[in-house]
Amino acid sequence: MPFEPVTQQSAPEIVFDQIVEGVLSGDLAAGEALPSERELARMLGVSRPTVREALKRVAAAGLVTIRQGYGARVQDIARTGGLDLLPRLLLRGGALVPSVARSIVEARAAVGPEVARLAAQRATDDDLVAIRSVLDRLAAEPDPIGQQVAALEFWSVVIDAADSIAFRLMYNSLRAAYEPAVPALAGVLEPEVGNIEGYRALVDTIAAHAPERAEAAARALLAPATTALLALCESLEITDPQEEH
Repeated sequence: MPFEPVTQQSAPEIVFDQIVEGVLSGDLAAGEALPSERELARMLGVSRPTVREALKRVAAAGLVTIRQGYGARVQDIARTGGLDLLPRLLLRGGALVPSVARSIVEARAAVGPEVARLAAQRATDDDLVAIRSVLDRLAAEPDPIGQQVAALEFWSVVIDAADSIAFRLMYNSLRAAYEPAVPALAGVLEPEVGNIEGYRALVDTIAAHAPERAEAAARALLAPATTALLALCESLEITDPQEEH
């Protein structure tokens, strides 16, 4: 891949971004050895400590492995990467990657009901106050994009009630990946975010501490938009030459 010289200001961050972009784009293939620290410093116009710091961050992200005396080698991100890569993977060259979008929709459909079930088991009175407050805000929001933002916050407080750090971190990554696409998806998701009765039914089951009913209510709430979003992803995959094999 063509490395470009960078300025010293925020140099480690810029070097990190260039290496990550090279890995995610495929310009730096899995198994490929990166140039040495000395060579990278020369190519990028930065110091070796700057390159070393950036490489440590890339390794921490699971994109390369570093062995003393052998340098850095690109990893298979499907096996070593984390959810924090989703926002970068979803948009490539300013365009949505349909297969990544599909996986996010599928994760949303699978995680939502389980989070609702846990919230029904663990929600405190304070949790229920927070959930109902966000629901009131969602019900009063007239703008479709504003409704989506409120719906994201609704699920955030439901996850708080579920008291699961793993689901919280997963949600944070999924939300970061999803938020840039909010305006484009307003029409598709409007039936869901406008289904206030569906949200109320879910909240009632959480308040009743009825896990099975909460899971079913969440599934019913998410199902129509899930079907529509998966159909949209499928149509994009058919028309996207990058998705052809």
